[in-house]
Amino acid sequence: MTFWEMLAVFAAGIGAGTINTIVGSGTLITFPVLLATGLPPVTATVSNALGLIPGSISGAIGYRAELTGQRDRVLRLAVAAAVGGLGGAVLLTVLPSTAFETIVPVLVALALVLVILQPRITRAVQARRERNGRTGTARHGGPLLFTGLLLASVYGGYFTAAQGIIYLSLMGMLLDDTLQRLNAAKNILAAVVNTIAALFFVFAAHFDWTAVALIAVGSTIGGQIGARVGRRLPAKALRALIVVIGGAAILQLVTR
Repeated sequence: MTFWEMLAVFAAGIGAGTINTIVGSGTLITFPVLLATGLPPVTATVSNALGLIPGSISGAIGYRAELTGQRDRVLRLAVAAAVGGLGGAVLLTVLPSTAFETIVPVLVALALVLVILQPRITRAVQARRERNGRTGTARHGGPLLFTGLLLASVYGGYFTAAQGIIYLSLMGMLLDDTLQRLNAAKNILAAVVNTIAALFFVFAAHFDWTAVALIAVGSTIGGQIGARVGRRLPAKALRALIVVIGGAAILQLVTR
């Protein structure tokens, strides 16, 4: 890489770490930049996955107050994230590059619809439970959330863009908690997926270690920025930001 290319990758890492911590889709910043430096798509994907791990951890640390009381929930859902992330990583090495990417815009669009409808769906679920003599939602989201996160993590292990949006939409519907606390849990799950996928790629794919290092440092800085900004956003503003970023993600994926 030239000096300016390295600077661009570093800046993209900061932007990705910031966006990932707040909502997700940071890969849509780093991935095109890596391709622009001349990296092959698979090398760019695996290098990006490894480089974003420190950013996810940094963001989770920034959200540590919102993680209070979520240990059991996060540990349970992390199992789904780990298994799904490994499955997605395997798919990346055995499927043609166009096979899975054709459904990515559809998945992101579905996630945005779920985010928009989440308050209404949550109220409907709550009302039904109250009519049946129950209150609240399952503490861990039940089998439906576990399965949904498992499938979302398969997607995340293959191509990480917008997996955070999918996580938030699923948890928002099936867990009785604030969006900020769910966002904190999302950062942990994203770190699990990226770590598991990257560990697999170490033995099955080629990394560009310069890109990994630049994204790692940049995303770590961005994770702290994202935590400071995201924790101050009200639920409505955070949901609106999810929709805006997700819409941009669909546009980029369709026109790429």
